[in-house]
Amino acid sequence: MKKKDVQQRRIHVQSATATRESDQELEKRLLQTLCRMKSEASYDAIPERRSANYKPNVWKYDFIQSLNATKFDEEEHKNRAEKLKEEVKLMFAKSMEVLAKLELIDIFMKLGLSILFEKEILEALDSIHYHTLEEDLYATALCFRLLRLHGHEISQDIFRGFMDGNGSFSKSKCRDIKGLIELFEASHLALQGENILEEAKGFSNGILREAYSTLDGELAEKVAHILELPSHCRLQWFQVKWHLKMYERNKDINSSTTINLLCELAKLNFNMVQATHQNELKEVSRWWENLGLFGKLNFARDRVIESFMTGLGLVYDPKQSSYRKWIAKATALVIVMDDIYDVYGSLEELQHFTNAVDRWDSKEIQHLPDYMKIFFQVLYDTTNEMADEIRNEKGWNQVLPYLKKVWADHTKAILMEAKWYNEGYIPSLEEYLSNGWMTSGCLVLGVLSFFSIMNEVSHEMEHFLENNHQQILHDPCLILRLLNDLSTHKVN
Repeated sequence: MKKKDVQQRRIHVQSATATRESDQELEKRLLQTLCRMKSEASYDAIPERRSANYKPNVWKYDFIQSLNATKFDEEEHKNRAEKLKEEVKLMFAKSMEVLAKLELIDIFMKLGLSILFEKEILEALDSIHYHTLEEDLYATALCFRLLRLHGHEISQDIFRGFMDGNGSFSKSKCRDIKGLIELFEASHLALQGENILEEAKGFSNGILREAYSTLDGELAEKVAHILELPSHCRLQWFQVKWHLKMYERNKDINSSTTINLLCELAKLNFNMVQATHQNELKEVSRWWENLGLFGKLNFARDRVIESFMTGLGLVYDPKQSSYRKWIAKATALVIVMDDIYDVYGSLEELQHFTNAVDRWDSKEIQHLPDYMKIFFQVLYDTTNEMADEIRNEKGWNQVLPYLKKVWADHTKAILMEAKWYNEGYIPSLEEYLSNGWMTSGCLVLGVLSFFSIMNEVSHEMEHFLENNHQQILHDPCLILRLLNDLSTHKVN
């Protein structure tokens, strides 16, 4: 073969090879385009959407913004509060009987004043020895309750002196209604395996119910109040006004200069703290309104006010303002996310959204529906902002990885429930609980609370949280899950 022919053939082969490679590349690009178009088409073909028909939000934005919280920020009120506070400190420092000091601490707590006298309360409780009160059921139960609430180790054996030889509480030793009220309250602080306190709960509950019809006035109201829901199960701040009215209505107590002083301070403190809460609420409400999220995702619940009340119920201390705002934002996002997974999103959409949260990458949602893009961006931006704020205020440098992790865990758990629903699968109780404890949102709020409340930063604490946060939060998350299920369950 001539040299010229060989060269021409070689050129022809190379050209054919290049053409085949070009065709293969073109085919590959075409296939990718078709796949992308198919993916986009699957979202354009809007799946059948369900609706939970949630009730509309009753809290109007303009009303929240109209709250006038400036009056009790004035120096006049602050100065008066400081003066009253100093008077109470002097009174508390005076020598008094153990029972009188315990009752004063109890009043502090009931009137929302304990945050003003934390140091004094702790010092007083450290000096109290319960064995000096064994003859008095009321004093013994009150002492037990206050010591245990403040973290002191105190045994249930303190109540053995009020039991008979058969291990039951003796009616002859437990006749006082005030004592039975305190015994019932104390019994709700029982730890696992504390049988004496369990016995105390049943005993005091039965006697108080029997005696209720014979009572009147303040005592009857107190018994009805605790039988409806004991103090340990109520939110402390939301009970302040009830207790304040009780003290003011009781003429015998109201003649006391001490009570009058405490009631005046309690009213002033309540209004000043409430003003702080109202300003926080207005700020959170503006954040929510500026997001415009509800207008774009109108299938979801608009519950930012209720979300703020979650944080307020957990911590009312005015010094923890940032904590309440962070909890409010996270709770509002948990609610919307639950509505996306429980009601609105298709299974395919939810799987892609879960992957995006797990990778914490907004690029993962480019081919998802607009409502998911909008919500992911809000979740992404809000979480990053909270992590920055916590770092600046508290000194935690590694907040974001933990928050990303708990959001990912939460979405994976609620995705599992969505799969069960779509497949018509009914999980066993064990399956449901092993997944359900992570679906309540408590895991997100718990980790956020840890970083928000703790002021001391150390590698040991970060290491402890990294290895133990799920173990620590499992039980409260499970309780919240079950309580939520009970509240929404309908009996056929």
